[in-house]
Amino acid sequence: MIGFQPYETFQLLIETGGIDRANTLLVAACDAYSRRPKPMPTERMQFEALAQRLFPTAAPSARALAAAKLARSPYLSPILEKLVIEHIGDELASFLENNDSVSEELLLNIVEGGDIDKVALVAKRKNLTRKLVSKIFPVNSRKVYRSLSQNRSIHFSGPYLRAISKAAAMDQVVAHSLADREDFDKAYLLPAFFDLKEDDRLEVLKSFQGRRIPRTKMHRTYEHISVATAEFTQAMMKLLSKNRRPEVTRLLTQITGLDEVRCGDIAHDVSGAALFVVLRAFGCNEYDGLKVLIHATAHDRNSSGALAQYTRLFKLIEPEAMVFAMSVWRGDAEITALAKEASSEPISHQTVAPYSRRTPELEKAADSATDAVERAMRAVQNLRANRTS
Repeated sequence: MIGFQPYETFQLLIETGGIDRANTLLVAACDAYSRRPKPMPTERMQFEALAQRLFPTAAPSARALAAAKLARSPYLSPILEKLVIEHIGDELASFLENNDSVSEELLLNIVEGGDIDKVALVAKRKNLTRKLVSKIFPVNSRKVYRSLSQNRSIHFSGPYLRAISKAAAMDQVVAHSLADREDFDKAYLLPAFFDLKEDDRLEVLKSFQGRRIPRTKMHRTYEHISVATAEFTQAMMKLLSKNRRPEVTRLLTQITGLDEVRCGDIAHDVSGAALFVVLRAFGCNEYDGLKVLIHATAHDRNSSGALAQYTRLFKLIEPEAMVFAMSVWRGDAEITALAKEASSEPISHQTVAPYSRRTPELEKAADSATDAVERAMRAVQNLRANRTS
């Protein structure tokens, strides 16, 4: 059999040779089987009988070594797969991730067994079947969801998209993994917005360009209070120019409906991304909005590229999209409502009163993003000059 002595000879050696002989025989037999071309059914059955007898007899270190050698074989039966899983030890991760011939039955048994570490390893495998994915997602574990978020062969949609979005809101590792994926709709990272890096926050904002936005109860509120946009921006500039962040927090708490903790996050967000959401929700255009952002952030003339990005965002993102974003932060809406709205007509967000005649219209505010940044900077310099004179 496969170049070995008959099974009866192995059995005799085990019985008369002690544990050292069993260790040697087990490792040699598994190594020989892994090197063997596709075995005949009778050969496989003989080896299964031999392995089932040798593994319990050998020492733990010999079992792990033999299982690692056996794992290299592309012709493992369910019996042999089970032996490998039970004895391979630290090599289990490599076996489950890299062995394409592992049967679906074995993977299902691992998932149903409930061992979180093993389930997480299965979740990293490429080309998981629908049945396996449906079994893995109900496993409520951060480790499992971290593996799923890194598995680029899984396309998240429907209930899986809802599940992974909720996981991202609770786990920064999941959020960062999804942010690094080009195939993931960044809008669904909105609940994890404050855990993301600045560049990733901008990607979340960009993903709202041209989307159909679900209607929330905050939309009507913001349409009415948009008459106070000019007063709101002026107050924000005054407070931020003096770095009075606690007072900014209280102001945001009073007028946005968000809780104080979230408003504190917005007030102290020096990237400007969170504050952009509030400013655009109030209907601020690029001219007024940039003046506030310059006071609030660390951006200056040397980082005008970042301000130019916000200029484009003010032009491309509609106020109702940012009102929806605030509704999600407030808990009045679920981010997955975007999928339900995909086939409906977009809503329109009109201010109750027009902007002041002294405030340029959006399309006349600047001929380019750079021009808008320069205009905002000059306006800020004029305000500072007026205060000092």
